[in-house]
Amino acid sequence: MIKMNLKLKLGFILLAGLLLNLKSFSQDPNYHIYLCIGQSNMEGAARAELQDSTVNPRFQVMAAVDCANLGRTKGNWYPAVPPLCRCRTNLGPADYFGRTMVEKLPENVNVGVIVVAIGGCKIELFDKENYQTYTETAPGWMKGMIKEYDGNPYGRLVEMAKLAQKDGVIKGILLHQGESNPNDSLWTRKVKGVYDNLMKDLNLNPKNVPLLAGETVHADQQGICAGFNQIMATLPHTLPNSYVISSAGCADGPDNLHFSAAGYRELGKRYAEKMLSILEK
Repeated sequence: MIKMNLKLKLGFILLAGLLLNLKSFSQDPNYHIYLCIGQSNMEGAARAELQDSTVNPRFQVMAAVDCANLGRTKGNWYPAVPPLCRCRTNLGPADYFGRTMVEKLPENVNVGVIVVAIGGCKIELFDKENYQTYTETAPGWMKGMIKEYDGNPYGRLVEMAKLAQKDGVIKGILLHQGESNPNDSLWTRKVKGVYDNLMKDLNLNPKNVPLLAGETVHADQQGICAGFNQIMATLPHTLPNSYVISSAGCADGPDNLHFSAAGYRELGKRYAEKMLSILEK
């Protein structure tokens, strides 16, 4: 009888420990996570200014690469002070997306972003099955950036996203890409392919995870790739749960290809405003 009671006590202790352990690793539904992908405008091409140097601690970034110069280690969360992409990138749309989100959401909600982007890349770089064909022909300067993701940016994004899912819930995907796919009528299908793979690999329900695509520098700023926005406008026809974020009036930089710091702040806010409207539905 004593032995039986002892076994029961040990069983209860083990069960309690297991439940506590599971609880400690459970997702926090109030930790909203966003995956951010694309090329140089998603990386961020404008130098951050003094006003960008502090951030609400409720807005976090998961480092997708090791950055000794920033004191960041891959796979860990940090206050989302720019740069958010790699070690020496700059201010981008994800910065003021996250800042606006935590400003508008209830105080018990935190926001985290994972930014994986490569300047100058085509959408093909995020093609799970065929990315190696693209990387083989990529210019040398781009291969160096790709190498920081162990040669597979899509794979690194999924790796980081799975870690993030232990902490919170993936609520959406932010895309800024297209300048390197001008006149590509198949772009929308390629984006859908990337999206569909992410849904499968991360066990996500497409109905609950919208994709927000930001326009390239607008024609009103003499954007070099502004014509691509006509193709981007058709994305919701191919990918139902997707939304196009207007760049009209978002100031650009001197190259008419990238946004200025003010332009990134405004574009980031627009991503957030759209996402907030989706969350309210």
